[in-house]
Amino acid sequence: MSAASAGPQAGAAEIRPFPWDAAMGLCMGRLGWPPESFWRATPREVAALLAGLNGGGASQQAPLRRAGLDALMRRFPDAADGNTERQEGVDERGRTGA
Repeated sequence: MSAASAGPQAGAAEIRPFPWDAAMGLCMGRLGWPPESFWRATPREVAALLAGLNGGGASQQAPLRRAGLDALMRRFPDAADGNTERQEGVDERGRTGA
């Protein structure tokens, strides 16, 4: 039996055709892009737009944990004295860096 006739390997990602009709309908129809703008965009850019509008990017983020919430509360306190000084260098998930 050849490798081609063995079928897809377990765990391999399903390859689906790019949804051109949905992309054109969204970009040119709902968003009002002129055709030139649509055809200048790369398929990856249009796919990212479609995924973002469908909530695709959010599921890849880790949920906010207690340490992240604590960091947010320190950065943006609900202080009665009005002191809302922002701490630089810490993101809303409590990670430091750029």
